[in-house]
Amino acid sequence: MPVMSEHDPALDDAPLSAQALGKLKWRCRRGLLENDLFITRFFERHESGLTQRQARALEALMDLSDHDLLELLLQRKEPDPAWAGPDVVALLQTLRTEGAHRPPTSHPPSAPLH
Repeated sequence: MPVMSEHDPALDDAPLSAQALGKLKWRCRRGLLENDLFITRFFERHESGLTQRQARALEALMDLSDHDLLELLLQRKEPDPAWAGPDVVALLQTLRTEGAHRPPTSHPPSAPLH
């Protein structure tokens, strides 16, 4: 039987290791393209600074069915407080607002044509 590690609140804001981030990204792959778009855009903006707390909140959202997750992302329903604590609600808000739009690209300004 695997040994379960206890949650250490002191590590909540610690960054994820590269290995943990890779596992999380694999876990976040979804069956609906719409969900994948929200999640991919979230990772494009936030993966370098993702914390343990955010990773746990994302794991909680990944436990939902694809359709339930999409309903939350599209704000057609709100998460049930019985399972969604403040960290899940905060992450969901980030996914909703930032995940719905492509991040800006950083192309150098074009030289004027003569």
